[in-house]
Amino acid sequence: TEVMGAVADATAAVAQVATETAYPLKTCVVSGEELGSMGEAVSYEHEGTLIKVCCDHCLPDVKKDPAKFVAMVKQATAQP
Repeated sequence: TEVMGAVADATAAVAQVATETAYPLKTCVVSGEELGSMGEAVSYEHEGTLIKVCCDHCLPDVKKDPAKFVAMVKQATAQP
């Protein structure tokens, strides 16, 4: 069971790295602060698009007008 636990931990770590590298922005879409500069970034999903903000205080702005922030993420994803 130790091996299974180690495999599960490794799988979770790989999934976390894949998620972080897949997100195209390094800054909060609301405040412009660097993600992680105010603790762990807060994630929010709207219609299948992941949006990350720097803190809980920015989340209400995203929830108020999610389409605006989805567009920002999609634009950043489209850039080479």
